[in-house]
Amino acid sequence: MTCFPKLAILLFYLIVVGEASKEKSSRLRRWLGAAEPHKHGTLLSKKMVDGTKNRKVKTDQLLRVDDHDFTMRPAFAGPAVPVGVDVQVESLDSISEVDMDFTMTLYLRHYWKDERLSFPSTTNKSMTFDGRLVKKIWVPDVFFVHSKRSFIHDTTTDNIMLRVYPDGHVLYSLRVTVTAACNMDFSRFPLDSQTCTLELESYAYTDEDLMLYWKSGNDSLSTDDKISLSQFLIQQFHTTSRLAFYSSTGWYNRLFINFTLRRHIFFFLLQTYFPATLMVMLSWVSFWIDRRAVPARVSLGITTVLTMSTIITGVNASMPRVSYIKAVDIYLWVSFVFVFLSVLEYAAVNYLTTVKDGKDRKLREKAKQQQSLPCSCGMSHTRTMMLDGTYSEADTNSLAGYTRAPNMAEDPPEKQERMVVHLSLDNEYTGTKKKRFRSFRIIQNTHAIDTLSRMIFPGAYIIFNLIYWCVYC
Repeated sequence: MTCFPKLAILLFYLIVVGEASKEKSSRLRRWLGAAEPHKHGTLLSKKMVDGTKNRKVKTDQLLRVDDHDFTMRPAFAGPAVPVGVDVQVESLDSISEVDMDFTMTLYLRHYWKDERLSFPSTTNKSMTFDGRLVKKIWVPDVFFVHSKRSFIHDTTTDNIMLRVYPDGHVLYSLRVTVTAACNMDFSRFPLDSQTCTLELESYAYTDEDLMLYWKSGNDSLSTDDKISLSQFLIQQFHTTSRLAFYSSTGWYNRLFINFTLRRHIFFFLLQTYFPATLMVMLSWVSFWIDRRAVPARVSLGITTVLTMSTIITGVNASMPRVSYIKAVDIYLWVSFVFVFLSVLEYAAVNYLTTVKDGKDRKLREKAKQQQSLPCSCGMSHTRTMMLDGTYSEADTNSLAGYTRAPNMAEDPPEKQERMVVHLSLDNEYTGTKKKRFRSFRIIQNTHAIDTLSRMIFPGAYIIFNLIYWCVYC
């Protein structure tokens, strides 16, 4: 019983002290809050005012989205709605010769006026929205003609922006990547220039309902200075426009983004032209190899032919199967012909060498047979001819100019059935024979074929290169 009053007194004391401390701390906080502005001259923190809390109406109600039918175009049944367009090219991603297309990423912006979206504003400032409002209002139905694939970027959200001004002017921007067809002409490949076009057009509205135009002419197209391609040099970007006609639906405004590309030649010089030229020059080495070294010359010719075939196959594998001849085809096939002709040249040399060796062998055999005949010693530049059997006076006259063997006069008549005649090769007969076979000397002399090939093949190939590079460069 004695402890209860003490506990009550202690509890009361704690309550009083706690209230006093709270009052002091609140006073202290108020005093510090009032003292800091005087000390530093600025507030420590200032809350941002959220304008949406003060707005009495919602955005949809402010723009009166529910009050109008936005499935219809602005000024329906009136004049065509002018829609200005400008484009900023972010990147030119790739050019494919095999598929004949290109891929481009760009910012596509549309400008038009829709009085149904006008709203009162004291500050005359615009309002910006994301893609959620686009689904509730009318926007131009622009699409890419001849496109194969296209998509709007959606990371981390849909890359769509809508900006509405108080007077009803609208800016609609989106970031899109499109892959479109490009008709390429490879008749001068790889020394060619290609012009590709990206075409924009309204899908549903004809020129009587919607008029597409470039907002600022050629200035409506802007590009990033860092755009570059591995195989092409971007020479020019420009815009054009014209009307497109469809027999079923009518006339449409079409906008064109044209860009011209020139191919870099250095890559193909290293990968195609230099190897082909070296193979042709390597085939000429066989002209300096002995014609009797058959394995060396044959293996060299076959190696160069197979290498040229590999180069031609590699180039055509990365190109579309066009039905006309390309510039690189002319160079490679002419080089292939030079290599092939060097192989045929050795085939001709080898054949003629074999024929000449056969003739020489026969001459040696005849010489051996002539050694067994009576010797005509002391007579220079003569040949002995044995005539067996009887012979008439006409036969004797036909041998005029030939020298008769002196021992024939002393022989008895029974031994005169055999006659030895020395055929003198005088200078006149020898000169006639030289003239007769002068035209065949080059063919019979296989060394002369190799000698002429050493000059004809390089000279002809140099002339071909001069003509080729003058025509295509």
